[in-house]
Amino acid sequence: MHNSLVSDDPSRSRFELTVDDELVGILAYEVAPGTTTVVLQHTVVREEFGDHGWAAVLVRGALDILRIGDLTVWPVCTYVRRFIGANIEYLDLVADQDPASLSSTTTGA
Repeated sequence: MHNSLVSDDPSRSRFELTVDDELVGILAYEVAPGTTTVVLQHTVVREEFGDHGWAAVLVRGALDILRIGDLTVWPVCTYVRRFIGANIEYLDLVADQDPASLSSTTTGA
């Protein structure tokens, strides 16, 4: 059995999945300015760890951390979108609209 951990590294704007103390994957993000919405940009799992379900572990862990922080998400990453679609208990985390459209309306652009 493997020891896995998902953690937030805000200095790098990413969630990290470590397995047995080895970095296996990341989920990059940015916080939309002036909002509590986290834009989930892309999920990457090292090739040698592919096809073992680690991406799902990473995304689930990241969403659980975001839920604790009372944040919403905007899933740009197609893997995250598919994951949320298949795990509807996370649907309530999805923001009502794209945070980029909010910033363009508030700036007059």
